[in-house]
Amino acid sequence: MIGNNLTIIPFQTFFVSREISNCPLIADIIKLSKKIDELGITDNKDYSISLAYGKRILINAKNVNIESMNQQDIIEIVDYDPVKNIILAIGKKDPCIETPVHWLIHHARDDVNAIIQLNGGKVAKRLSKNLPITEKECPSGTLELAKEVLKTLRASKKIVIKNRGGLFVGISLKEAEDLVLKIYGESK
Repeated sequence: MIGNNLTIIPFQTFFVSREISNCPLIADIIKLSKKIDELGITDNKDYSISLAYGKRILINAKNVNIESMNQQDIIEIVDYDPVKNIILAIGKKDPCIETPVHWLIHHARDDVNAIIQLNGGKVAKRLSKNLPITEKECPSGTLELAKEVLKTLRASKKIVIKNRGGLFVGISLKEAEDLVLKIYGESK
């Protein structure tokens, strides 16, 4: 796990609107989230799902109860500035810590429209037998972690974030979901 000496540098969020996003893709994220929860893939119910929506992304909020996730638990990210570490968002809740990394992956790779990140040491250990692993351990939500993840994603659309969990990307939510289900079945 991440040592206590690594400090998580939180980003600052400015809300363009505190309204609930009306993007029709939110229902797909909620449906997939409940499916992952029912399958018991993560032991601690700690995961993030993001989906590209034009130049924006949709991602779950932080501290979301997965079992009762609804439309207000999904945040629409309008923009992110990695230099100033500022997020512009639409929604009622704060974005999850993985938001900057997901944003940077979505905008660096044309072949990525969906990301599923399953967090937890047990997930990382189980998946590390079969998947490429990031070289360094970096704090959540940082530019350094995004660089490590992007470098490792060159080799595969499914990777392990060192001591943190698994990350699966796809051109569609269905492709990313299929990668999770295939790997989860192989690693049981």
